[in-house]
Amino acid sequence: MARQLITQDHVEKLASGTTLNIGPGQILTPGARDAASAKKIHLAFGEHEEPLQKSSKEKSPHIGYHSEAAENAGPDFYMPPLNLQGRGCLKRLGTKLKEMGFKKALLVTDKVLRTTGLVDKVTGMLEYGYGIDTIIYDGTQPNPTTTNVYDGVKLLQKHECDLVISLGGGSPHDCAKAIALIATNGGRVCNFEGMDKVRKAAMPLAAINTTAGTASEMTRFCIITNPKNHVKMALVDHHVTPMISVNDPELMTGMPKGLTAATGMDALTHAMEAYVSTQATPITDACASKAIELIVNYLPRAVDNGEDMEAREMMAYAEFLAGMAFNNAGLGLVHAMAHQLGGFYDLPHGVCNAVLLPHVSAYNMPVIEDRLAAIGRHKGIVADTDLNNPRQCAIKTIESIVRLNMQVGIPANLSELGVLEKDLAEMAANAIKDSCISTNPREVDQQAIERIFKAAL
Repeated sequence: MARQLITQDHVEKLASGTTLNIGPGQILTPGARDAASAKKIHLAFGEHEEPLQKSSKEKSPHIGYHSEAAENAGPDFYMPPLNLQGRGCLKRLGTKLKEMGFKKALLVTDKVLRTTGLVDKVTGMLEYGYGIDTIIYDGTQPNPTTTNVYDGVKLLQKHECDLVISLGGGSPHDCAKAIALIATNGGRVCNFEGMDKVRKAAMPLAAINTTAGTASEMTRFCIITNPKNHVKMALVDHHVTPMISVNDPELMTGMPKGLTAATGMDALTHAMEAYVSTQATPITDACASKAIELIVNYLPRAVDNGEDMEAREMMAYAEFLAGMAFNNAGLGLVHAMAHQLGGFYDLPHGVCNAVLLPHVSAYNMPVIEDRLAAIGRHKGIVADTDLNNPRQCAIKTIESIVRLNMQVGIPANLSELGVLEKDLAEMAANAIKDSCISTNPREVDQQAIERIFKAAL
């Protein structure tokens, strides 16, 4: 499908008389809405009403930092106690695990990675180099389910493993987190959905990362799908934080272009949602800001050439920084909505985030204009705008997200992903219950979420 970003400069040229028809593949920016309103041009969205109304009078109670923490959130800063970084750092993992006395590990991965030879490389290193036996569980699905978790727990208990290792991207990491959690706490995954529901520490977990996006290798977030109702459950608790994270860019060079783009945009979404979160702090801002700068400058290079080691290494740092940011500041409406798309349609999480990010940013803009403007002032994002005009800076920031999506090959809308309008109401009803919504900067209800979904179709 052909794509077109409609900015304020296009409104009069594309309008037919006093009406501008927005068709499939055309993406309207807040700047275009302003221009249409000033020139009294009606915006027609086919069968839909205008999905995102500008509300410039609405002010946010959340701008700035806070001394009083919301319930279940606050100034505490969570991350693994040990984080191995840089080219070749995988080699240091065996030494660390041997020093800690581990004897047998359940290695959680997926069937795709097992065919690449990477699983054999890691198990061989651990077994022959450091005397750590490994039992392989490769049943993780792209959106791991409760069934995947329980199957992994059975294998772990059968072989009496004393350690869990995850190898891959977000799916193996999340599956491994839940396995380690259930192994010590018992019960069902649904018992721990939400914030801080865990009472016992999970089993020790070492997370070896092969993608630059989810940051699941270092966060307290765990997302598991319930196959019975197609709902993605968010478990957020410091007890599921891995003991060790490993980010070796040499393991990421084999990622295909599509996966590189999707995971990179996932990292950008993490950073941006953390930056505008109601629980942002100067520490999380510093992490998010640097992550955004690195992603904007290095993601296109990593997508274009997977062997570009500088780009791969900078993206590994970027996704980790974004993880540090959202692991402590929280996320927002983009993730609450993306979780439903993944649960309903089994879609790639990073792609869903990328498609939704500009639409949710436009919805949030009335209360985070200054924050979006600050993001836009980063080098490489909005160098062509008036830096002293916050609204123009914010608008250019949103436009730059769409352009980056287009540059790295992200689908233009949800329709291209097979999303159907008949499912939007149910997904919106589920999204409003998602724990990620608690730190979104603008209040939202089910009807608003439905309108945003429609806008993204």
